[in-house]
Formats: sequence, C-alpha cells, structure tokens
Amino acid sequence: KAAMLSLPMEKKWIIWTSRKGREEQSDLSSNPEDYIDRLRELTMLQFPSTMEEVSSRTKQLDCLQIALRTQPHSFVARFLEENGLNCLLDLLAGMDWDTAQSTIHTTALGCVKALMNNTTGRAHVLAHPTGVNIITQSLSSENNKTKIGVLEILGALCLVPGGHKRVLEGMLHYQEYASERTRFQGIINDLDRSTGRYRDDVALKTTIMSFVNAVLNYGAGSENLEFRLHLRFEFLMLGIQPIIGKLKQHENETLNRHLDFFEMVRIEDEKELAKKFDTVHVDTKSGSAMFECLRSKLTHTPAFPHLLSLLHHSLLLPLDYGGSPQHWMLFDKIVQQIVLQSNQQEDPDVTAIDINVKEVIQMLVQEEEIAVARARAEELEKENAELSTSLSKKEQEIDLKAQEREDLEASLARTREKLETEVLCHNETKQRLSAMETRSSSSVSSATDVKLVTPVIPPPPPPAAPPPPAAPPGPPPPPKMNGIGGGGMSSQQTEQIRQMVRKCVPQPSNPLKSFNWSKLPECKVQGTIWTDLDDSKLYKQLDLAEVDRLFSAYQKNGIMQNGDEGTKSVEGSVEDLRYLGTMGRRLKIISVIDSRRAQNCTILLSKLKLSNDEITKAIMSMDARDQFPVDMVEQMLKFTPSPEERALLDEHAEDIDHLARADRFLFELSKITHYEQRLRTLHYKKKFSIWLAEIRPKVQAILEASKEVQRSKRLRKMLELILAFGNYMNRGQRGNAVGFKLSSLTRIADTKSSCNKNMTLLHFLADTCERKFRDCLFLEVDLPHVKDAAKVNMKELEKDMGQLRSGMKEVGREVEFYRGQEIQQGDRYLPVMKEFLTMASVRLAEMEDLFTDMKSRFDRVCRLFCEDPATTQSDEFFGIFDHFITCFQEAKMDNENVRKKKEEEEKIAKQHQEMRMRTLERKKSNANRMANGQPIQQTGIHNGKGDEQTEFDDLISALRTGDVFGENMDKFKRNRKLRTSPPRVERMESFLRERSKERILN
Repeated sequence: KAAMLSLPMEKKWIIWTSRKGREEQSDLSSNPEDYIDRLRELTMLQFPSTMEEVSSRTKQLDCLQIALRTQPHSFVARFLEENGLNCLLDLLAGMDWDTAQSTIHTTALGCVKALMNNTTGRAHVLAHPTGVNIITQSLSSENNKTKIGVLEILGALCLVPGGHKRVLEGMLHYQEYASERTRFQGIINDLDRSTGRYRDDVALKTTIMSFVNAVLNYGAGSENLEFRLHLRFEFLMLGIQPIIGKLKQHENETLNRHLDFFEMVRIEDEKELAKKFDTVHVDTKSGSAMFECLRSKLTHTPAFPHLLSLLHHSLLLPLDYGGSPQHWMLFDKIVQQIVLQSNQQEDPDVTAIDINVKEVIQMLVQEEEIAVARARAEELEKENAELSTSLSKKEQEIDLKAQEREDLEASLARTREKLETEVLCHNETKQRLSAMETRSSSSVSSATDVKLVTPVIPPPPPPAAPPPPAAPPGPPPPPKMNGIGGGGMSSQQTEQIRQMVRKCVPQPSNPLKSFNWSKLPECKVQGTIWTDLDDSKLYKQLDLAEVDRLFSAYQKNGIMQNGDEGTKSVEGSVEDLRYLGTMGRRLKIISVIDSRRAQNCTILLSKLKLSNDEITKAIMSMDARDQFPVDMVEQMLKFTPSPEERALLDEHAEDIDHLARADRFLFELSKITHYEQRLRTLHYKKKFSIWLAEIRPKVQAILEASKEVQRSKRLRKMLELILAFGNYMNRGQRGNAVGFKLSSLTRIADTKSSCNKNMTLLHFLADTCERKFRDCLFLEVDLPHVKDAAKVNMKELEKDMGQLRSGMKEVGREVEFYRGQEIQQGDRYLPVMKEFLTMASVRLAEMEDLFTDMKSRFDRVCRLFCEDPATTQSDEFFGIFDHFITCFQEAKMDNENVRKKKEEEEKIAKQHQEMRMRTLERKKSNANRMANGQPIQQTGIHNGKGDEQTEFDDLISALRTGDVFGENMDKFKRNRKLRTSPPRVERMESFLRERSKERILN
C-alpha cells in the first residue's frame, strides 16, 4: 500500500482508469470497427448545443481510449488496419473552434496517446506523413489541458528514435498553420502569460519547460554541442531567459527542477563553447564580443581573408529590409545548415536548401583541380556542342539532299511517262495517216472510208493532223514498217485502226451532263469483248433529242430547267397570313411543292429575315455584304427547284401573287442563271479558308511526326532493347528475329511475370531504362507530334484534299462559263470569283505541295519500318507509337508507386525493429535482475500485456517530473566537451528499467 501511495499522480490515474475500464467492460466493444464508425460520425458532426451531448461524445472517446489501453495487441493491429489512425487524425484536423476548446479535443488527444503506448501504433504515427503535423495543430486551442496533452506527446516523441526531427518538422508546420514568426513563438508566449487562467496554471508551464528540455537534450542534441547551442539560441532570441526568472516565483518543485536543468545545461554548453576560443566566456548577446572572438582566433590564418570577404559582402546586401529581411534570413539558414550537418550528410533540423556540406568542402579543398577540370569540361562541352550542331546540320543536309533526290526521281519518272505516252500517240498518228493515205489512193472503197472519216477531221485536213483531243491513247503501235505504204501491217490490224478512226459520234445540240464511267485505255481492249462491239450503228435507232432534253448540262428557262433557290418577300409564313387577311375567302393561297419541303423552306426564310429581292441581290453580288452565314448557304443548297417543281411553278406564273411564300421563293430563284452552281461556288468560297485551316495542322502533324519517327535515336534504342528482349525470351521459329512488326509494340504489356502479377514486360522494360538507359525515358520528347498525327486518317485527309480540288475546278468552270455570258445588271460573279480564284489557287497550290511532301515522307517512314504504304493508315501507324508511349509512361508511374510503397513499408519495418530491440534489451535487464535474486512478477497493471503497453505513458510521466533527465542533477555539471556522459537514449532506457521495477514491486 505504501508503494502504491508513493506513485506519481499520473500513475495513480492510469491505474484508476484501467480498473474503471474493467468495471465498465459491458459498455465497451471488442470490435475496433465500432469505434472507427463512431470516429467517422464524430468527424461529420458540429459542436453540440448541450453539455449532455458534449459529455456523451467525450464518453465515447473515453471508451476508445480505455479499449486501446486494455484490449490485446490484436485489437490495436486491427484498429490500424481499418484506418483507425486516419479517422482519429481526421477528427483532430476537422474540429471547429468550439469543439477544439472542449473536452472532446482533450479526450481525442488521449486516444492518440493511448494508441502510441503500443509499439505498432507508435510506429504508424511516426510513419504517417501528416500525423505529427496534425497533432501540433492542436496547440492553437485555448484549452490549457489540450495544450498540455499535445506538448506531452511531442516531448515524449523527442525521446523516441526518429521522433525528434519529426517534432521539429511538426513545429515548423505549426508556424505556418498559426501564421507565427518562428516555430516556438506560441509556446514561449504561453510560458510568459501570467494573467487570467494562466496565472496559477503551473502544470502548463511545467509541461512547456519539459518539452523545451526534451527538444534541447534529445535527438541530435544528446551528443551534438552545436545543435544544442543552435536550438537554445532560438529560444533565447524569443526571450526565454527573463521568463525563467519570473517562473521561479511560483516556487514549484517540479517546475524548478526543469528550470534548473535548463540553466545547468546552458552554462555547461557555454563553457565548452568558450574553450574553443581560449576564453572564459563568450557573450552571445553582444555582436562585437562575438566578432572579437572570431577575429582573435582567425587572425594570421588562411581563414581570415574569407572572414573579411564574408563581412565585405555582407555590407553589400540590401539595406532596405522592410518587415522581412529575406536575404539575411537565407544567409542565416545556410550557415546553420553548414554548422549542423553531420559527417553522414544528415541534417538534424529542417533545411533551407539541399546541399552536401562535406562534398562541397572536399571540392573547395581541391579548388585548383576542380577549376582546371571545369575549364576542360567547358571546352569539351563546347566542342561537343559544336560537333552536335555540325552533325545536326549535316543530317539536315543529308535529309534535304535525299528529299531532293527523291523529288527529282519522281519528277523524272513522271516526265519519262509523259514522254513515252506522247511518243506512242505520235507514232500511232503517223501510222494511221499513212494507212489512210495508202487506202485512199489504192481503191474506191478506201475513198469511201475517207469520206466516213471526213466529218471527224476538220477540213481541210492538215498533212500531219493530231488526233482528236478527247481520244485516249490507242493500242500499242504495230511493228515498225519500212516505207510509207505500211506493207508489214496485217489486214485485221488495219481494219481495227480504220474502225477507231472512223468512229463517228453525233454532236449534241447543247452540252450534256457527263456519264461518270471509268474508261478503258485502248491498249488494254485488244482481245476482249470490246473489239467485237460497234456502237456507231446504234445512233440512228436512239432518240437523241430526248437525251438532249433530259440530260442537258445548262438548261434554259422552261420545264426542264434546273432552277435554284430564291426569295421575294420578307416575312415568310407571316406574309401568307397577311395575304389571307387582305384577300379574304375569295382568294386562295396556291402551293405546288411538297408540304414538308415548303414548311422547311419557310423556316429557312424566316431565319434569313430577308425578302426575295434582297436574297436575289445578295446571290447576284456573291454576298458582297456578307449577309449569309455559312450554314445558311449550306441549307439554301437543299432547296434547289427540281424539274417537276419548275414545270409546276411555270404553269402558275400568272398567279405569282397567289403562290405561297416558299413557292414564290423557288420561282424567283429559278430565274437566276446557274443558280445551283453559283450557290455551290459561294459556299466553297466561304468555306475555303475554314477547310484549309482544318487540313493544314493535320498535314503538318503527319509530316513532322514522320520526320521525328525517322530521326529519333531514342526510338531506335528502344526498339533495339525490345528486339533484344524478344530474341532472348522467344525460342524456335519465333526467335532469332532481325526485326518485328510495329503492331507488336501494343502487345508488350500482355507478357506478364510469372512471380509478380503486377509486373509485365513493359514494366520491366521501364525499370531497365530507369537503371541503365535513362535517355530512353524521355522518348516522348523526341516524338511531340505523334499524338496529333495519331488522330489523322490518311483516307479522310485525301478526301478533304479532293474536295478542295473539285471545288476549285468547279469555280474555274463557272468563271469560264460566265466569261462567255452577257453580264446582267447587278451580277458580280465574274469579278468576285476571279479574284477569289487567283488567291485560292495560290493557297491551294501551297497546300498541294505540303500534302505531296507529307505523303512522300509518310511513305518513306512506312517503308523504313517494313510497313506497306498502300495499306497503312496514318492513324494506325502513329497510333501504335502513341499507345506505346502512353503505356510506357503509365508503367513508369506504376514502378515509381511500387518503389514509394516499398520504401514506406521498409520505414515502418525499421521502426518496428527498433522498438523490438528496445523491448528485448529491457527484458534482458529484467532477466539479469532475476538472476541476482530479485523477484519479478510478470503481471502488470494492464491485464498482463507487459511493459510495452505503458512505455509511452512512462515517458510522459518521467518527462513531466523531470526524472528522464536524471535523478542526480550534479552529474550534468562535469565537462561535456567530448560528451563522455551516457547518451540520452541510454539514460531513457535506464529510466524505463527503473519504472518497470516500480511496477513489479507494486
């Protein structure tokens, strides 16, 4: 009983809470999912309006705290597996202001403290990326108990391996979160407050001082004098020294113990610092005193000029500091990092920049060699750049020469083909003329034959008249004959030539529409059915006049005229209603066209909001005032009067006023010459620039992508790697390949690892490039236009180009047509379209050249990869590369995610290993005491779970009382220049063994 009563109050509270938890076991749950659900519900709730609800929520969190302390280790493990830690941190991070000031906040921190009593829970909190930062945010609460809970957790974390730096990072996060000037400003302000509830709150001040001592003397500060001086100077700059004098007035034993420890360690550290400069004391509050120490120590040393240079350049720093002296702050941070960085290049505190001090020092030691090496490297780099530039120019020149060569070869081939065709035609003509002259002079039948030919050849026939313009190249020339008589020609060949020459086709009375057939060349009909057919004898049996009437290309005004759209009145269907209203029932609106078509036409006219006369004038002027939107012109093309409609409209020409709106529109437009052709060319004129702007990027994308794929060295290296993998993995007929089809690139990811379901050959390829061929990782840099080229289909592009060509030809035909027509008043077709034709022809020719260049480039790159240009489409070809690049990037991201996850797991495993080693050492100490005859009881105060469950509480309790800093304060007074005293970690373990002994005795 006496031992129990001598325990600290915190320990008594833990014992009482655990016993109370066992009494209320019926209210608790052994399922961690229940507590996690409660945490999620509490996170979504606002601050309650009644104190009963506050107490209810606090009790729920108390149940979780008791469960974390009393349940087996498996409960904590399941709680962590089900994201219980994240839910608890979300609750802390998402509290509103009222909740943050209540007991809910304090109890939630108690749950975190209970979770950290478990080794696994503590490791997860330390490994959590934002866990410590969220805990530090609770310092913004105005509740003193909440602040005490936060500082106790942070102070105890400083004693845990790996926790000290996380605490410093958390305080830096709190500085940004609370918008404070420095990271420790808030706690020093709380330490200095002496009014209101802070006047007699010694517990908060004691906790703050215990936290300050833990930050200063653990972590890197346990063995590093410079680090302790660095952190202590930060506290001194915030004014902690005069605050310590005021705190001694409270005359509290525990508080005074922490204050004395702070002063003793400070004095010892200052003595060690003074010994470095061979003096008794260094006044760190005086700038001149510190400079004098440096001057006396560095005078007559090689370092002194650098000190002067440092001071000189300090004079050159900006003097207009304003409210934030950023230059001096940066200077200060860099010097701090240089001083604190260890030989293993580890920074115990948060760093301003990422530098390796040891490496930089080694480089400065060999400054001359480095300067020579740098100069040499610059020369080599310059030479390399010049060689690269020269090589690039040579490659461009070679590509240009190769392109010119291919263009010349193609031009030569076309010229040779034309020359052969013309020579063939010339020879055929000479032979035919010779045959005709021979037959005309030999017999009367030949004269008759000549008479049949007379209508075709214009009189008088020239001695060497060329063949008719429309005649295609004839059959191959017969064998070469000696003399004019042609004695070597057979009678059958003579008869065939005679039939071809004599073929007489009657001339139509007016131009007719063409029959879109595919004409066979005469050289290919020999020996086919076409040699036995004679169509000339059928013309007398055909009704050619009806053909002229039905298929006339340019109709006159009449029944069969191909009229186009036109307009007369303004309001459309509204005008029809007006006519109905004015004419009454005596007059009837006449409509001869289809009702649905009339309705659509009326809707179109209502959108145009123009009368028939205005529409006619706009069409005749080729829309000089830009009254027709492009889509309206396209819609107007749909309302071209058909021959039947024109015939019906002509029948009602006298009743024009009685016609419906749509009928009058079609009737007026049918009077415009070549209305449909005129409107089509107008539509082409308006759409030409739009089509050209759409086609040009597509052509350029394929052109540039072809060049990039052909020239990319990274792509060649990547294909070489894939080929190597494939030949190595494949056997038999599939192996020993010299190349592969590009479509194989899309199937690399199909080869999966037999031991890792998430690994494919593509992932392995990306990992290999990451380790050995890093230049291949930037493959997409070489192929920036491939993604755009993969969206362009060559057939569609050729179709668009054909549309531009056919439209340009139609404009040319119409311009020629109107040149032979009498110009009507208001008709501006000829000047407008001539100007457009001149401009558009130049732009289309440029596009044709670009398209031809693109096509040749694409064909060349297809052949380069053993693909058939005739069957390979651009979207398929470049789509393979685009798909491969995308999958390759995804594989790289997958590898990076796997790597990060593995590092995180290794970090947690390392934390677990450290905790297990500490537990084993503690158990070994207990075994030694047992061997010495000391009784050891294995049951503790937490249901037999052992010492591990209370380890974190022991640290907090010892930190509050100051026991963690040693029971005998005199041992800190000896010289610590070489730091011969035991490390803080060993003293902490000694304390834990003593606390364990207390529990065993009790």
